[in-house]
Amino acid sequence: MEVIFLVAVGGSLIAAGIYTALTYNRFQTLRNGAEATLGQVQVALKKRLDTIAQLVDSVKSYARFEQELLEKITAMRSSLAGTRGAAELGRFERDTRSLLGNVLLTVEAYPELRTSEIVRELTSSIRSLETELARHRYTYNNIVQEFNTKIDTVPSNLVAKIFGFDKLEYLEFGEEIQKRPELGWGS
Repeated sequence: MEVIFLVAVGGSLIAAGIYTALTYNRFQTLRNGAEATLGQVQVALKKRLDTIAQLVDSVKSYARFEQELLEKITAMRSSLAGTRGAAELGRFERDTRSLLGNVLLTVEAYPELRTSEIVRELTSSIRSLETELARHRYTYNNIVQEFNTKIDTVPSNLVAKIFGFDKLEYLEFGEEIQKRPELGWGS
């Protein structure tokens, strides 16, 4: 009887240890996946900035762009590397979207620009980047949802508390920009 009790206790401890290790590893996998996806969002935002800069270069002969706009693009490129976390990337995304909107308004004002091959290629590239950003945001938020759900549910929440896992932030780009920029005239 005593042997059965010891085997049961030992088996329970081994099972608890295995569960803890597996749950810890899942938390680590999810956190690493979230960080990697945020990195992909950063890359896509840099591509967006580069494409905006190319678009500005191709239309500046038609429109007088303020030096401030060009300086802002350069400053934003530099600051992108320093952005950390979902909230900062969300703010950065809003800023680049606003910048893109200003450039697109200028292009819209010049009908001959809309038919320019380079402008059409760049707007097509921007369209692809918007789709890429949406896909990365979706992937990141799904990872965050699973991670945060594990933190909120028993028994994985015990492992989260033991190892100090905190909830991750969702990547939100704000209500005013839930839809992609309109680029229909370049199609």
